[in-house]
Amino acid sequence: MRGAKSAKWVAGAIVVALAATACGGGSDSKANGAKQVVMELGEPQNGLIPSNTYESEGSEVMNALFTGLVRYDEKNETQLDMAASIETKDSKVWTIKLKDGYTFHNGEPVTAQSYADAWNYGANQDNTQETNPLYGKIDGYADLNPGEGKKPATDKMKGLKVVDEKTLEVTLTAPFSAFKSMLGFNAFFPLPKAFFKDPKGFETAPIGNGMFKMDGKFVRNQQIKTVKYDKHPDAGELKISGVTFKIYSSQDTAYRDLLGGRVDIMDTIPTSAMMTAAKDLGDRYIQGTDSGVGYVGFPLKYNKAFAKPEIRKAISQAIDRKAITEKIFVNTRTPADDFINPLVPGYRQGACGAPCTYDPAAAKKAFDAAGGLPGNKMELGYNADGGHKEWITAVAGQLEKNLGITVTVKPFEQFQSILNDLGDKKYSGAFRLAWSMDYPHPENYLRPIFSEDAIEHGSNYSGYVNPQVEKFLDQGDTATTEDAAIKAYQQADDILLKEMPYIPVYFYKLNAGLSKNLKPGVRIDNMTQVDWTTVNPA
Repeated sequence: MRGAKSAKWVAGAIVVALAATACGGGSDSKANGAKQVVMELGEPQNGLIPSNTYESEGSEVMNALFTGLVRYDEKNETQLDMAASIETKDSKVWTIKLKDGYTFHNGEPVTAQSYADAWNYGANQDNTQETNPLYGKIDGYADLNPGEGKKPATDKMKGLKVVDEKTLEVTLTAPFSAFKSMLGFNAFFPLPKAFFKDPKGFETAPIGNGMFKMDGKFVRNQQIKTVKYDKHPDAGELKISGVTFKIYSSQDTAYRDLLGGRVDIMDTIPTSAMMTAAKDLGDRYIQGTDSGVGYVGFPLKYNKAFAKPEIRKAISQAIDRKAITEKIFVNTRTPADDFINPLVPGYRQGACGAPCTYDPAAAKKAFDAAGGLPGNKMELGYNADGGHKEWITAVAGQLEKNLGITVTVKPFEQFQSILNDLGDKKYSGAFRLAWSMDYPHPENYLRPIFSEDAIEHGSNYSGYVNPQVEKFLDQGDTATTEDAAIKAYQQADDILLKEMPYIPVYFYKLNAGLSKNLKPGVRIDNMTQVDWTTVNPA
């Protein structure tokens, strides 16, 4: 989901958008003496269905409403959550046993069937779910995805076997040692029977199995209000009565509300406040690591102006990452030199080499040698609700100065707007996106963004396709050792760095803030998800 707001795409992704949240309102509502906390949020792209949520804003809500099979600790290691055990002998057949005591918010028990039904729904092409490709490793996925114009012959993947009420057996098409680590992402959350009776109604009134349940309906561009679900096994660890996610179209407005105590949590401080945030917030200013990567991307499939890798690499070389991360982000970002984030195995310092090293003279020479851009101009789009104006404007200025072109900056009012236009092929300019890991594994920085399968059912907004990349990704997935897997993923990474369908610009750092209404000590993980058990009213 999550800055790079997870997920997925940051809103990333995941896609990721820098934090954007709602305006107005207060954070002083109380129930049974406990506090209702207010968190800023950007407008989710879709309705609140786990398998149709692949960006940070929606993922933040999903993780409050649902409990997954696993979770991730401070070291990015996978820990059991609702799963009592997840075992395999060959990394191909996995046996998942569930803990007792979990129910959906309508009282329905959470069973192995709840998971099987949810995954089958998400994997079926007819349901057009955003996270569809994430089920691709399960045997039978291909039967649910015969291709455009064809009807699936079944609605169930043969790789899912409900052994009993608490046991689910999952067979993959090939061994994948990291399958367990995938299971904490919202694509793998369970669904109650009520969902299948009214999927549309579920979008605004979801029924989860998490520590919080809905209080009313999701009101677009306003708020998503939740309250504590007392029957959750871990509800006793909460010190708050609920969370109201307030939707903002301006980070600056949200930050003012944070300082005024009308918002309690911002998981990304706006660029305009980075110089003063530490002084403004004191010990309520949170800094740490983050899994996000910020990009400039190109719609290769439907804009031939960016077809040549030499053009894309020249644009990359004309961007002064050091100036952007130091002067605009005040060292709350670091220059990116790989597609894989430093937090996961497989990252290599300096992997990108010259194309990610600022050299305006070399960039101009390569740009001209490759024929430049038609009309000597380009457009660069970004979501205006995410605090990106300053650095995107700086990039535009650098490209104009160093390449001698005209760059038109195009703001989209909301993160969901640019995602939808990219997905519908309505926008053909270069664009800003960011990605935050769904699960801590190098594959998650490559396949969901750059594989062919992710063009129609995923996050490949560039339309990039390379059979060699596919080959190395497959080799990494089926490798029998971690070292062999990482080597294969790095080979795919090397090709991407040479062809550069996206330009890696910066790695995120966590820079979040709390209001005076909360005590310091709130934990926000590397995927920008709040650990609600650490939220403590002042």
